[in-house]
Amino acid sequence: MTQELNDGLPAREAALNLIDAALSRRGGIDEAASANGFRFLEPRERAFARALAMAVLRHLGPIDRALAAKLQKAPPDRVMNLLRLGAAQAFHLEVPAFAAVATSVELAGANKTSRPFKGLVNAVLRGLLRDGPLNDDPTLLAPPWLYARWVAAFGEATAREIAAQIAIEPATDLSLKPSADVAALAEALEGEALPGGSLRVRRKGDVAGWPGFEDGTWWVQDAAAAVPARLLALKPGDKVLDLCAAPGGKTLQLAAAGADVVALDRSAARLKRVDENLERMSLTAEIVTADAAVWDDTRTFDAILLDAPCSATGTFRRHPDVLWAARPSDVASLAGVQSKILDSAADRLKPGGQLVYTVCSLEPEEGEAQVEAFLARRKDMALEPIQPGEGGSPEASLTPRGTLRLLPHHRDGGQDGFFAARFKKL
Repeated sequence: MTQELNDGLPAREAALNLIDAALSRRGGIDEAASANGFRFLEPRERAFARALAMAVLRHLGPIDRALAAKLQKAPPDRVMNLLRLGAAQAFHLEVPAFAAVATSVELAGANKTSRPFKGLVNAVLRGLLRDGPLNDDPTLLAPPWLYARWVAAFGEATAREIAAQIAIEPATDLSLKPSADVAALAEALEGEALPGGSLRVRRKGDVAGWPGFEDGTWWVQDAAAAVPARLLALKPGDKVLDLCAAPGGKTLQLAAAGADVVALDRSAARLKRVDENLERMSLTAEIVTADAAVWDDTRTFDAILLDAPCSATGTFRRHPDVLWAARPSDVASLAGVQSKILDSAADRLKPGGQLVYTVCSLEPEEGEAQVEAFLARRKDMALEPIQPGEGGSPEASLTPRGTLRLLPHHRDGGQDGFFAARFKKL
């Protein structure tokens, strides 16, 4: 093997660890990427490892179908992930076919579990290459049980359009402080201004080096994720509660609008990131570590934003591992948590105040069904319909009920999947 191929082995080994973490539900890619072994890689190797892992997860369904046709029985997990990694390199990344095979065989030989399977790895990958490109049918990109749910909820045609977004690497969306010069930033970052005020940027690399980052002019936030906070008609000085606030993009929006913000989350570790972002942006908020459902505080608020814990199936564009970590039982169990926090939020809202409920989920039980159940049990709350295009939302996302069902294909270039509803306390 050439020295050039050997140089890429640490990144490929790291990619295997990321894939294993994602598929074994051990915290997912983000947690694995924060481990020491990954952080000690050179920046170029880290970026390559992450790109490799993402390519596998975005195309896992078609890859596994092709591999199943070549395997009489499932090999050990490490061997299966080596095969997935080799296939993703050969078919979805600009890696020469010989390098995809050779590095996979080399990695197989470097571990006692996979060493006896070196010949299998070589033969299966070469067989895939002889067969040509993998099946690109969008219906194969999501786990079958999840795709079936989308068909039931949205119809076959829409489910296909949602699934097709899984394979597409997304651009980076930025939210800007109100004082930012949008035109100047768009030019400096080669970005495109979106309805509502987000900026979509196609450039790659570490965002910390982009113009405006050190100055605290913007923060990374998907265009769809930026919509819910804009649905609150805030005035400077309004007392606002951001429930389940981490990682903090919506907290920054509320604080930038001049509100007096309390940002609450049960995870102290995740709130540390919120605090760091507030400092970088020169914004302030009161940080509280507590369970949103049982927080022992008698204050009431002019407005509340509840981004509830959910299955997160709408975030697959940036986090394809959520598709493969989710289980059917998750949706039902999380729905119970959501209803408790919704009631807690309503109790903390002043009469006449607004509550926006949102989830980054595509599942109706976590969105539309929550709204109807909430209205049925809370006669002190009324739905306040969202208007077409409000908050920068695509008109296609507005439901007849006046809620938002933000689907990934509703915006040119894609967006995360979200649900949002706005209520008023009577």
